[in-house]
Amino acid sequence: MGEAAPEIRSTCPYCGVGCGLRVRRDSDGVATVRGDEAHPANFGRTCSKGAALAETIGLEGRLLHPVMDGVRVGWDAALDRVAEVFSDTIAQHGPDSVAFYVSGQFLTEDYYVANKLMKGFIGSGNIDTNSRLCMASAVAGHKRAFGSDTVPGVYDDLEQADLVVLVGSNLAWCHPVLFQRLMAAKTERPEMTIVVIDPRRTMTARNADLHLALKPGSDVALFNGLLAHLHEQGRIDNAFVGSHTGGMEAALAAARSLAQAEIAAITGLSQTELRQFYDLFARHERVVTAYSQGVNQSSNGTDKVNAIINCHLFTGRIGRPGMGPFSVTGQPNAMGGREVGGLANQLACHMELDNPDHRRIVQDFWAAPRIADRPGLKAVDLFRAVKDGRVKAVWIAGTNPVDSLPDADDVQAALQACPFVVVSDVLQVTDTARHAHVLLPAAAWGEKDGTVTNSERRISRQRGFLPLPGEARPDWWIFAQVGRRMGWPDAFAYGKPAEIFAEYARLSGVENQGRRDFDISALGDITPVDYDALMPFQWPWPAGQPCHDARRFFADGQFYTPDRKARFIATPWRAAAELPTEDCPLVLNTGRIRDQWHTMTRTGRSPRLMGHIAEPFLEIHPADAAAHGIAPASLVVLRNQRGHAILRALVGEEQQRGTVFAPLHWTDQFSAKARIDALVNPATDPVSGQPELKFTPVAVQPYAAAWYGFAALRNKPASLDAGYWTLAPARDGWRLELADENLPRDWTAFARMLFGIAEADPVELLAYHDAAAGQHRFAAFRGDHLIGALFVAPQPVAVSRAWAAEQLGAGFGTAAERLRLLAGRAGAEQPDRGAIVCACFDVGARQIAAAAAGGCQTVEAVTVATQAGGNCGSCRSEIRRIIDGIHIQKAG
Repeated sequence: MGEAAPEIRSTCPYCGVGCGLRVRRDSDGVATVRGDEAHPANFGRTCSKGAALAETIGLEGRLLHPVMDGVRVGWDAALDRVAEVFSDTIAQHGPDSVAFYVSGQFLTEDYYVANKLMKGFIGSGNIDTNSRLCMASAVAGHKRAFGSDTVPGVYDDLEQADLVVLVGSNLAWCHPVLFQRLMAAKTERPEMTIVVIDPRRTMTARNADLHLALKPGSDVALFNGLLAHLHEQGRIDNAFVGSHTGGMEAALAAARSLAQAEIAAITGLSQTELRQFYDLFARHERVVTAYSQGVNQSSNGTDKVNAIINCHLFTGRIGRPGMGPFSVTGQPNAMGGREVGGLANQLACHMELDNPDHRRIVQDFWAAPRIADRPGLKAVDLFRAVKDGRVKAVWIAGTNPVDSLPDADDVQAALQACPFVVVSDVLQVTDTARHAHVLLPAAAWGEKDGTVTNSERRISRQRGFLPLPGEARPDWWIFAQVGRRMGWPDAFAYGKPAEIFAEYARLSGVENQGRRDFDISALGDITPVDYDALMPFQWPWPAGQPCHDARRFFADGQFYTPDRKARFIATPWRAAAELPTEDCPLVLNTGRIRDQWHTMTRTGRSPRLMGHIAEPFLEIHPADAAAHGIAPASLVVLRNQRGHAILRALVGEEQQRGTVFAPLHWTDQFSAKARIDALVNPATDPVSGQPELKFTPVAVQPYAAAWYGFAALRNKPASLDAGYWTLAPARDGWRLELADENLPRDWTAFARMLFGIAEADPVELLAYHDAAAGQHRFAAFRGDHLIGALFVAPQPVAVSRAWAAEQLGAGFGTAAERLRLLAGRAGAEQPDRGAIVCACFDVGARQIAAAAAGGCQTVEAVTVATQAGGNCGSCRSEIRRIIDGIHIQKAG
């Protein structure tokens, strides 16, 4: 190992918790990543994804040079063409004929420049972001209630509350470090009560004192019932409501329109469960209600947000320690995007497009020739406009809408029909990049430099520690270069991100004086040196004032509406936009899993992260599986009128009857037919424009597989000829699941094709055939090393995947060792770890089970014995389940 360089402080590029990291890169280029003990978001903790970041920064598959119409070109040629086509399109068809679609992965400086170019100089509102898919309903709910998109509380509130209500949030898997902080507080104060409101029995729900498994889409009815109960019990804070709010009577009338028996029928909860939750909320003063995608991703997501906020306004439980509504943000800089106006209906610095004074402030500050005077197209509508020809040139940056937007095949068709598509990305091949006329190489995490804002309004620096590879450039530079070439060189003459941040900070203070919540004008004159050294801080930080940490909003009853009063919002319950039918009787819910992120362009590079769950799955209740003829671990076809997917069946009681769950992550780069958003309902919330990603009617049926296969491969196959396949990286190669409705004519030829063996290759190919049983096994060796193993059976193959993949790195010096491999299981001298449970320390299920069988009766004891669960804690519920299973076996 080479000499180590000094540690660099940076910020994690995954979820909205915004964990601080310390990164060191030695002289040989090897990087190490650990949590930053001094960062107030995580205090040194990391999750499995953050801990594995150093495994994801290689250059394999990177887009390193501009590409135009499939041909490598220089930056000048690519930028000139983008500027020319956008300028010509605007001249012929007007500014609304072009659009940008950007990303919550952007740094704030990237967002600011792109937003400035579109809204202030092109003069259109047509810039939206994939953050529309994760927190637009929270934004709209905040603005309706508070007059501004203000998160009132801070992370400390979760630790200080006596009652924490988690709504539509699998915090253990989606925000693991915040979950770890919550569970540590629970350990210190066992009297703290945690309620989880979620249709699924998630790993978060397993740690709850009370789990309310309500029916999907029924949250508004639940919280309306809570508001009515609080009123009946006299829990109103009369002074706060009377002096600082408006609209209570209308909200109460909507809340009281349903009797408790009707709420029970809508939610599927018993009246006893309802009363238990309502009484807990009424009884505890220090209550935090934290919500995430299960609330936001809905055609009535904004009403869900306001139904929650109504209960906190009614009781005055807002803006004080240990209480308040809390939106837990999905992406690392969705908050920063909201602050700079990255959404189509916003201006920079929390100013509004429909406010003439705000438009004047921004236009004058930018010295812009024009300013957008109406909201642009929101994400789903933007790509509909691409398809129908209203938008003729689109620039997509840092996101993969062909996989992540609902009705994704329609999005793909839109891009195929679009006259001009620009894609800025870090990878050369993605499902979206294949439709680009111009590909622009963007800098990745570890290479770029700027700021991000986390869920508690804390701005942190993301610092580069790697050189820019090839011709990759930061996104702000790319947008600024196009702006200069479109005729505005002075407005986009930025040389470094510190200049952009300082401009943005100055704008936040213009004509503010407390009129707007967002103000960081204290940093308007920040120098590049001070910017490089900038420590994490929470906004607001107005000029002339000290920076206050853990700053909460609204305890003083002063909001950002015209009369400075909060608004209760009437939220009548309404059903989902699309309901189950006889043809599509089940409700599909989509979401994240523990070790993956978005469309896996980063996490999919890590063998460790792929070791936990290596293929796309469909979680289904045993009764539904039996009714539809679906066996555990078999393949299932999920379909509706929009498309179909083929997924592995995961049958379990965790899933509610009548519903199924599938992860959002898999793309055509990793699986044959698993782009789950191709099926998802594109209905949107009428206020926020956020799509209905949690409620889509679907049908299921068994996949009629004639055979199933599993392969461990040294090299990635050049092509795959199977109806179902899923590919995942392993430590020394690849692991591959296969199935098809038809048998190959020649199994040996199939194996040679899969292994990449030509006829003249000097390899040893061992084979085992049992034609009557439909079983075939192959192992190919070059010298002492395994280059491929294939196991085939007429049912899901019973072979340890983790063990088989590990054999790619083993030596096979004897014939006996090679023949033993065909058995598909470890010998006594080669212990099988099993599927990875703890990705942080690479600990498998069999290792945990062995520790439990050997006397470890608690999660803590297993951690001491194996390290499993000793970092982020997101696997601790799984460890507990394994321990319980071993003890049940012993008792039996």
